[in-house]
Amino acid sequence: MQLSKRLQCIADYVTVGKRTADIGCDHGWVSIYLAKHKIAPAVIAMDVGKGPLQRAREHIRAYDMEDKIETRQSDGLAALMPGEVDAVVIAGMGGPLMIRILTEGWPVTALLDEMILSPQSELEDVRRFLAQNSWRILREEMILDEGKYYTIMKAVHGQAEEKTAADFRYGRHMIENKDPVLYQFLKKEREIKRSILQKIRGNDTSSSLERVCELKEELAVIQEAVDRMEGKSEVSTYEV
Repeated sequence: MQLSKRLQCIADYVTVGKRTADIGCDHGWVSIYLAKHKIAPAVIAMDVGKGPLQRAREHIRAYDMEDKIETRQSDGLAALMPGEVDAVVIAGMGGPLMIRILTEGWPVTALLDEMILSPQSELEDVRRFLAQNSWRILREEMILDEGKYYTIMKAVHGQAEEKTAADFRYGRHMIENKDPVLYQFLKKEREIKRSILQKIRGNDTSSSLERVCELKEELAVIQEAVDRMEGKSEVSTYEV
């Protein structure tokens, strides 16, 4: 089976030998891959929707993986017992929903070894949530798949390493490792924000002035990340 670039990256982040729950499994491709390639000795594919779960079951049956993958209809981690799995994969949803799932499922997550997360929005909020709850981002990267940017992260128990606004907004590991896709993304974002700033400068309405301040702050954080990735000797950092 051939996974998309995004799903392949997610699957590659799971540590071999970890019993894994795929939360929001959709069509079940990641679950099937983990079982088929013997990455996870046991897999539980879970989704809140009956439709997606039925499609996952059909695909699991087609790949003759019914004895390797259990399916459960579940809102987040609700149908998972503490200690049942060692790892969870949560991808394809916004940051606020992901935070809600992790908060409500804390008895389960407290006993996990690792979490593979790929939030589609509010990544900064997710990173701050992890830091506040004693989770450390061990590995992180950005990929470009069919014209869209995705970030995948592996979190384990421990003290967070993020210190600056750029660390939380764009990912300390990606900045320090000079992630090429993030670098491309940042330069693109910088040009977009500079163009917007140029257009609204001189407009003295209160909303415009507020937006100018926001854009300057956003550009400063982007520039910090870019400078660090380019190895600039004098970098202005913004402590959180």
